[in-house]
Amino acid sequence: MSRVIDAILITFATYFRDKEIRNRNFISTILNVNVMAKEIKTVISIKASPEKIWAILTNFDKYPNWNPFIKELSGEVRAGNKIRVIIEPEGQKAMTFKPKVLSYVTNKEFTWKGHLLMPGIFDGEHHFELMDNGDGSTTFLQKEKFKGVLAGLLNLENTEKGFKLMNEKLKELSEQK
Repeated sequence: MSRVIDAILITFATYFRDKEIRNRNFISTILNVNVMAKEIKTVISIKASPEKIWAILTNFDKYPNWNPFIKELSGEVRAGNKIRVIIEPEGQKAMTFKPKVLSYVTNKEFTWKGHLLMPGIFDGEHHFELMDNGDGSTTFLQKEKFKGVLAGLLNLENTEKGFKLMNEKLKELSEQK
């Protein structure tokens, strides 16, 4: 994939060498393509309160000890701030992102959005949500929406597998007495 990105960057750098680009979504406009979109959505029922699950989910210092997908999450996590996230989908190299936190509502939801190089090439909006079922259990939703001109080229099978592994481990830890 890095060869594809390099080719795109060289093409745009050559074409726009002496021009100032002000439109943040110029790539899809110039290429005259519809921006591709893909989504991964995983849901799991956990026999624990949202508060207990949230305490585990947001104890980011412990991620290296239990999280099989997100190996590190650091920075001041609050809406508007940038954080550092390292993910490692099964069978792939670790990838580091510096997304912006869009929402952080205690015991409810946490969302961030990141970009590859610049907005419009490959954008990912990651979302965690806890829904109290009113019976002592909680539905945990983890999803990510991918958009951009390169989104259609990606095979997200290993990423989805990583979401499911993380969900299962979160369930296991949350259901411990």
